[in-house]
Amino acid sequence: ENTGLQSQLPPEEQNYGATAAHVGESPFVSGSRNGPAKRNYLIAAVLCYANLINFMDWFIVPGILLDIQKYFQLSDGDTGLLQTVFILCYMLAAPIFGYLGDRYNRKIILGAGIFFWSGVTLCSSFIGISYYWIFFLSRGLVGIGTASYSTIAPTIIADLFEEGKRTTMLSVFYIFIPVGSGLGYVLAAGMAEVTGDWHWAFRITPCMGGLALVLLILLVPHRTQRRTALHRALSISGTIRVAAEKPGVQRTDKTTWCQDVVSLAKNWSFVWSSLGLAAMAFVTGALGVWVPLFLYRAQVVQAIVSPCHEESCNSSNSLIFGGITIGTGILGVVVGAEVARRLRKINNKVDPLICATSMFVSSLCLYIALMVAQMNILSTFIFIAFGELFLSVNWAVVTDILLYVVTPGRQSTALALQILVSHLLGDAGSPYLIGIISNAIQAKNAHSFQWNFWSMQYSFIVCAFVGVFGGGFFLLTSFYIEEDRKEAQQ
Repeated sequence: ENTGLQSQLPPEEQNYGATAAHVGESPFVSGSRNGPAKRNYLIAAVLCYANLINFMDWFIVPGILLDIQKYFQLSDGDTGLLQTVFILCYMLAAPIFGYLGDRYNRKIILGAGIFFWSGVTLCSSFIGISYYWIFFLSRGLVGIGTASYSTIAPTIIADLFEEGKRTTMLSVFYIFIPVGSGLGYVLAAGMAEVTGDWHWAFRITPCMGGLALVLLILLVPHRTQRRTALHRALSISGTIRVAAEKPGVQRTDKTTWCQDVVSLAKNWSFVWSSLGLAAMAFVTGALGVWVPLFLYRAQVVQAIVSPCHEESCNSSNSLIFGGITIGTGILGVVVGAEVARRLRKINNKVDPLICATSMFVSSLCLYIALMVAQMNILSTFIFIAFGELFLSVNWAVVTDILLYVVTPGRQSTALALQILVSHLLGDAGSPYLIGIISNAIQAKNAHSFQWNFWSMQYSFIVCAFVGVFGGGFFLLTSFYIEEDRKEAQQ
């Protein structure tokens, strides 16, 4: 269906990847005027389903962290390192897939990634107690496979829909981050409770990944055209013929990866928002790994539950926290996207201002949750829920900021670099940092359930302060966003 425009474009513009934008009085114009085709929504649905599985895999380990810690006899520091290995491999692989995604067929890259991470997850369920280092290695390999998906899928959705629909569809896509994360907790805890063996938690998502791979092969076109800066110019000019004859419309030559990186480093909206996202990742990474264990220790101190000496420990905290993550995630993403959509008509800087405000409020809620944990578990759950709610407000908004301050030909690279920076400075280190701080506090005090709780509580306070820094980074973004957006549109 793209032959009309492709015949008028130079070879450099005929990229392969997601479905092209529809503009002009060709099929592109029809798509632009009548809304995205049903096929585009179907492709987006497949991508959302795969994103769900992606984040379920991320949070299976935190959902049964106490069981894994007891099984492999890990300290808090070693337990935190387990998630750090996953994130490090994920972020180091992201720029590679970003480079490939901007230049090669994205469907093939996505399919290979889904197959790889599903297979490794399944194999990790058979690792014995004496081979904990293989378990660490398997989580790193899953991170590599996951990177292929997270760097490319959002750019495909951006290509499928015009700007008005794009924010909405990205919101739907990013809803599956908290939903998948929460379901990861629920799946892991549920399977451990039903079977009495936590290994079964790693045998469900590979089956779901196989279905996602089949849907990707059957429903996503093998070769479709990427939306480029020229296509967006055509949508503004009205017709292919007029745009092609208009002297002001020029094609942009391909740039090297190094040139792309240099350009992005000069884009201050991209830089500051990426640092803000890093602060978000730091907080969510630490919370995602340690909250169920923190709540368990608080309950032991309050004598609500007995210390776990069994092979399979009580997983009710993971189930509750998973439910909170799902509910607050859906509500936060929807509210954030809708508030941003409405307020953009009033203030062009509203996106980073929303992100800054939500980070400040979230940090306050998390600090209160930590302070009341030893006195009232219900209040702790409530304030954790509010903290997660305000964090979730930012997911779709931050990505939308990237997509309109970065030119289309650099978006996969920009997403990959943002993933690298945000995880390097964020959740690649935060679970491990919380763990080693907790270890250090325990080492200086007598071993007791009380100090086990206090060590985790004091370690968690770091997250509240990092969240405040994140709000400051988003405020800095607001100073540059209008200028960078105009430059990207040009």
